[in-house]
Amino acid sequence: MLAFCATATLADALAKVLGGQVALFHLITLRFAFQAVILLPILWAGGGSLRMRPRVVVLNALRTVLQVGGIGAMYTALRFLPLANAIAIAYVEPFLMLLLSHFFLREEVGPRRLLACVAGFAGTLLVIKPSFAEAGPAALLPLAVAVIFALYMMLTRQISREADALRLQAASGVMASLVLIPLALVAPFGLPAPGVMLAAPQPWALLVALGVTGTFAHLFMTWSLRHAPAATVAPVQYMEIPFATLTGYLVFADFPDRLALVGIALTVASGLYIVWRERMALAQPA
Repeated sequence: MLAFCATATLADALAKVLGGQVALFHLITLRFAFQAVILLPILWAGGGSLRMRPRVVVLNALRTVLQVGGIGAMYTALRFLPLANAIAIAYVEPFLMLLLSHFFLREEVGPRRLLACVAGFAGTLLVIKPSFAEAGPAALLPLAVAVIFALYMMLTRQISREADALRLQAASGVMASLVLIPLALVAPFGLPAPGVMLAAPQPWALLVALGVTGTFAHLFMTWSLRHAPAATVAPVQYMEIPFATLTGYLVFADFPDRLALVGIALTVASGLYIVWRERMALAQPA
């Protein structure tokens, strides 16, 4: 999950850079096309295939829809918000994940961790306030990302033991590409038609980098959910916020204001407390 935090931050930063050069729909389409192109040869080289049980295929298709929607919402938010603010707001998601794990996966969540969820959500609201003042309703897009990816991680947790991460991610890349590429080519429903926006070599280099980092970020996440309870690994995602703050400052010269910093600190502290409680619970004898 720590590897996910590092690579996902790089992918989001690349998406923010590319946001002013590539149409949103094309950016999402190419992101998933690269995922298929990268992972299919690796899967086949290892003797694997895309064959899965029908139940897993259906759930992975739904998971792919959620992934496309979540990435689309985040890429849109990054066009209006600083990197650290967008990611910090989206990090109400591990709290949602914790609650969903309790109610639907029957994983144990004690009252202290529930209070930490409340504190973390309060920290998120502190980040939203200055962001909403600057960007308007676009500041709420990361909340949509949080809900979508909480459901995405729930589905990933459900099927990650029935199919390996490489197969799931390769299949998601293929599924998304089969739908998105034809839409990008014919540009229906008011979507932008293909043009010369990608003629320059620099955007293509950045798009390849986005494809690689985005692909492996979700591969790392899927691996983590295969080997640990969702309620344990989800709060580790909070380490993406310091990564995003540093990257946003170095790349975009963006730095959260004082209120947002307080909110980020509260959110990270709440997440780390949950991690500590999980470790204490695992250390207790049965």
